[in-house]
Amino acid sequence: MIRDATAADVPVILELIRELAAYEREPDAVLASEADLHASLFGPDAVASCLIAEADGEAVGFALWFRNFSTWLGKPGVYLEDLFVRPSARGSGMGKALLMRLVEIARERDYGRVEWSVLDWNEPAIGFYRSLGATPNDEWTVWRLIP
Repeated sequence: MIRDATAADVPVILELIRELAAYEREPDAVLASEADLHASLFGPDAVASCLIAEADGEAVGFALWFRNFSTWLGKPGVYLEDLFVRPSARGSGMGKALLMRLVEIARERDYGRVEWSVLDWNEPAIGFYRSLGATPNDEWTVWRLIP
C-alpha cells in the first residue's frame, strides 16, 4: 500500500533516510533531525512531500519529493529526492508503486515531468529505472554549492 506520509511518520522517515544513507555508503552523512523533517514536510512553510510504502502495516519504503520548475515546459515538475525500499521488501513492487504514484500525482496536477538522480555505481537502481522505461540524461552533470 502506498500512502501520503503524516506527521506521525517522521521518526520512521528519518530511520529510512538513515538506511538509505548506509546503502549509499554515506552512513554518517545524515544531519537531518526529526524536527527538520517535521518542519520541511508538515510545517507552515513545508517544501517537500513524502509517500510511504507499507506491507502488513509496517513502513518498508518511502519516496521524498518536492516540486521543481521547467522553464522550457513552462510547468512545474516533481523532483524525487529519495526513493528507498528496505531489502526485505525489494522485488515486491513497492519501488514501482512509489514511482507510479509520483507519476500519477504529476498527471493529476498537470506537471511536466518526474526527475531524479542516481549514483553511477548503483547498477540495481539503474536497471530498475530502465525496466520502467525511464531514460538517463547523460549530457547533464549535477553541480552543487553549499552555503
